[in-house]
Amino acid sequence: MAVHLSRTFVLRKLHQLSGIMPLGIFLLEHFYTNSKALNGAKHFNDAVADLQSIPYILFVEIGGIFIPLIYHAVYGLVITMEVRPNNLNYPYPRNWFYLIQRITGVILFFFIAFHVMNFRFGLVPGLNTTSVAHRPDLAFDIVSREFHMVPIFIIYVVGITSTVWHFANGIWLFLVDWGITIGERAQRLTGYACIGFGVFLLLVGINAAIAFIRPGGLLGGIL
Repeated sequence: MAVHLSRTFVLRKLHQLSGIMPLGIFLLEHFYTNSKALNGAKHFNDAVADLQSIPYILFVEIGGIFIPLIYHAVYGLVITMEVRPNNLNYPYPRNWFYLIQRITGVILFFFIAFHVMNFRFGLVPGLNTTSVAHRPDLAFDIVSREFHMVPIFIIYVVGITSTVWHFANGIWLFLVDWGITIGERAQRLTGYACIGFGVFLLLVGINAAIAFIRPGGLLGGIL
C-alpha cells in the first residue's frame, strides 16, 4: 500500500533532523573547540588552525553547516509564525516548553547571524573586521577583546543559553516525534535526561566563554 506523505510532514521532519544532524554535532564540536581556551591562547589558536586545515573546508561549511542552518532557521520562523500560544488556558509544562522553544528559535536566528558575521567573516564595522578563520593566529585575541565588552559578553551568554535550551529540548522532541521514545514513563525519563544534558552543556559553554576573559575559566587555578 502506497503511503502518502504531505509536504508539511516532510518539511517538518527535515527541520527536526537538521537540528540534530549536522547542526547538533556542529554545536558540540564548537563547544569542544571553544573549551580549548581553558588551556590558553595557543591551544585555542591551534584548534582553530586545525579546523581551517580540513580539506575542502569551504564546501564542508556550506553543505554541512550553512545550508542546513539556513533551512532550519527559515522554516523554524515559518513554524513560529503559525504558533497560537494557549499557555494561559492550558499551563502545562509541555506547552511552556513548546513556547520557549519557539522564542529561543527567534533569538537564535538573530544571534547566529550576528555570530557568523562577527567572528567567521569579520563583517561587523566598529566591532570586528578580522575573520577568525582567516587569522587563526589571532583567534583568541579577537574573541577575548570582544568578550571583555560587557554588552557583547551578555549577548553571548544569552545566545549560549538559548542554544543549549533549543538543542536539549529539540533532542527530546525529536525522540518523541520520531517514535524513538514511546510511552509516558519513557518520555518523562528521557525529558529528565535531556534536562541534565542541557545543564551540563550550558556549564561547558559558559565556562568556555569565561576562559576568554579569565584564564582557566570558572575553575582557573583549581584544576
